[in-house]
Amino acid sequence: MEYLVTMTTHVPQGTPEQAVADVRAREAAHTAELAGQGHVLRLWRPPLRPGEWRTLGLFAAADDAQLQQVLASMPLRVWRTDEVTPLAAHPNDPGRPARPGATEFLTTFAVSVPAGVPGQAVADAEAGEAQRTRELAAQGHLLRLWRLPGQGHALGLWRARDAAEMQAILRSLPLDPWMTVETTPLTPHPSDPALAAS
Repeated sequence: MEYLVTMTTHVPQGTPEQAVADVRAREAAHTAELAGQGHVLRLWRPPLRPGEWRTLGLFAAADDAQLQQVLASMPLRVWRTDEVTPLAAHPNDPGRPARPGATEFLTTFAVSVPAGVPGQAVADAEAGEAQRTRELAAQGHLLRLWRLPGQGHALGLWRARDAAEMQAILRSLPLDPWMTVETTPLTPHPSDPALAAS
């Protein structure tokens, strides 16, 4: 299974800088080991406010219990809280490998079809969506797509030049009129396994 984990670190006031540096160095080394074992797939930094220390991670584990063992083994866990979102396979997932380059974005979609829309119109829009996601994957824009808990919810990993191009891509989706989308721009994390593979 794959999981999106939001990791928020709060270092206690008064912690010596050397202690923080030591834990961060051990975290980076252990993260590389976990990546080699196939548990850490990707790491990103979302936009941060001053003093905020957050990481988004894509993890793989056999089940929830194994994921908790993986997260508990990470040195920063002594100061960190983790919010775990299980991800399920999406029929339109292109499963493209990540290659650093263009800016990446995570999008959370919620599709809500208004009452009274004919079933055939919904089926046509869903078929158009599948075709459009294949086109966007072939163009290198759509990297991954997962189902999220909740009816009509999905998570996408995208590449685009900038936020304006990302918005244009999202507007090109046939389900766009029925979607609520939250877009998070991502910056590379120094321990991202995709950087080590490039």
